[in-house]
Parts: sequence; structure tokens; C-alpha cells
Amino acid sequence: MASVVRPFVFGIYPGGEAGSDDGMAGGPPGDPARIEAALRELAGGVAPFIVRAYERFSDRDAPSAWPRQTPENYTQYLREGRLLDLVVMFQSRSGDVPGFVEFVRSLVREHGRKLYSIQVTEEANFTDGPDCIDGPWPRVREALVEGVKAAKGAALRLGMSRVKVGFNSTPTFGPAAAFWNGIGELGGPEFVAALDYVGMDFFPDVFAPAPDLRGAVLGVLETMRSSWLAAAGIPATVPIHVAENGWPTGPDRTEERQCEVFETVVRTIVESREQLNIERYTIFALRDSESFAPESAENIFFHFGLTRSDYTPKRAFETCRELIAEFGRGEHGGGLRLCDGD
Repeated sequence: MASVVRPFVFGIYPGGEAGSDDGMAGGPPGDPARIEAALRELAGGVAPFIVRAYERFSDRDAPSAWPRQTPENYTQYLREGRLLDLVVMFQSRSGDVPGFVEFVRSLVREHGRKLYSIQVTEEANFTDGPDCIDGPWPRVREALVEGVKAAKGAALRLGMSRVKVGFNSTPTFGPAAAFWNGIGELGGPEFVAALDYVGMDFFPDVFAPAPDLRGAVLGVLETMRSSWLAAAGIPATVPIHVAENGWPTGPDRTEERQCEVFETVVRTIVESREQLNIERYTIFALRDSESFAPESAENIFFHFGLTRSDYTPKRAFETCRELIAEFGRGEHGGGLRLCDGD
């Protein structure tokens, strides 16, 4: 007899802009009508379904070079049981932590009951990354800690204890793992008590081949649970959210392989969610930044979408739709293989 799968929360970033090694990969502006249609089809009535969006905080006299809001006017997509996973980014050249904290509070007040979760900072551990993420910016760890506490306090004052407050990281092997000790020491018990989840952005088989993809997924998530979170004093009762995961197409990167990667990654996460306390999985991204321009052809950062930049679907769109229907509703897991044949 097949076992009943407990419902699992899915979401997606519905924009086209994506971070790259040297900034942001952009393309044609988003088409709200096509985004809405794609979200409706992908979610298939599953609720909640999470829409991921990004807001950047920077200094008034030295604004970030990158878009303040992605996707633009993201609240228009919060319909039909969709809720907001809002990433509040810290890109202040002056290291204005007090200003950032007030910005976080203002966004909690503004979006209120539309929020599913609020993520404070984006990849603060990645200090050697491009400045479109938060890691290279001064005082980012302080912003992370103080922002989490501020977001939790604001949500509780508004009577919204269900809003999940957290932060995220990329995989941190080697010396980079010291990030976790630093966060724990800086934040202390008050910070840990304010956490409802910790997110992981990871992209197995994208930047290095993963012949054992299932093992690669489990390796990161098991290490996160047993080593990284423990080093920060974050207990096993705090869930993991897979905050960004995807696989780009392109030359020598087939749509069939994209389909296979999504299916393997999602099934591995769902199978291990009880053991590792994993609560949510978010797809990055709905559409390519730019599918057709010759100058973008060789750059993988332009091609992470489930659709092309004109919103025509790749094969993985249907793969993900079926996985959401299977696991988002808690139906019987039957080992469906969506990439076999056409």
C-alpha cells in the first residue's frame, strides 16, 4: 500500500532578472498577464503557493545599481491562495543597519497578511560574490541579526505570528563555514528564538557536474542540519526552506536534463523532509532572463527559467506542475516519472 504524503509547500520566483557572476542578467520586461497565467497553471489550485520577490535597501545618496524591486509590482500576483515570500536585501554602502531595520519593519506592516515568510538579507554568507547579493556589503551580518529580530517583533505586534521569519545561505564548505559560528555569536539566544526557518539557495549539477545528484542534494541538506545550523546554535526544530533551486538550459544543457534534475531534486527533498525538517521548496525561476539574444546564449545565468523569456514553456514546466500536484496536495506517492519519453 502506498503511503500518504503530507502536503508540502511549493513556490517560485516569477521574475526574469537573475543574479550572475558580474551583476544581474536581465532581458525583456515581465508580462503580468502571462506571468499570472503561468502561475495559475503551475500551482493548479494548490494553496498556499508561494511567490518569491526581492526588495533592496540602499542609501538614499548612494543607491544600489540593481533594481529596487524584483519582480516589479509583485503584489499583483498574490491571488488564488498565493502568499508572499519577501526577501529584504541589505545593500547599504554606509552600513546603515538602523535604517535597514526600520525598512524591514515597514515592509512587514505594508504587506501584513499577504506574507507567508520574510527573509532578511540574501546570501549574506557569500562575501566574495557580486554586489547584486548582500554578502559583500559592510555590516551585513549585523543587518541580518537585527533585521530578523525586528521582523519577528513587527509581526508579533501586528498579531501575525504565522508569518515565518528567517534568513538564507548558500552552501558553506571549508573556511566559509565560519559564517555560522559568527552569526550565532553575534545573535545569541534572542536571535535564535526569533527564527522560524533558515533558507538554503543551492544549485546542484549547475556549477559542477553531480553524477550522483541525489547524494549531492542530501549531502548539502544533511550537512546544513547537522553542522552549519548546529554551529550557530540553531536547533533541529527550526525548519529548513529550500529558498532557491533551479537548473539552466543552453548549449549542451538540454531541456530533458533540466526535467530530470527537477524531478530528482524535488523527490529527494520530499523523501527526506521529515528526517531533516524541510518545510518548503522554491523554484528559481519562472522564465529565462533572455532566451534569444546571441550575446546571452553561452551565459547560463540567462536561462534558469521553466519558460523561455517569451513565456513559451520548456519541458520542465510540466514536470514541476505535476510534482506540485502530487506533493502539494499530499496525494499518494506513486513513483511517477515525468521525464520518460515525450
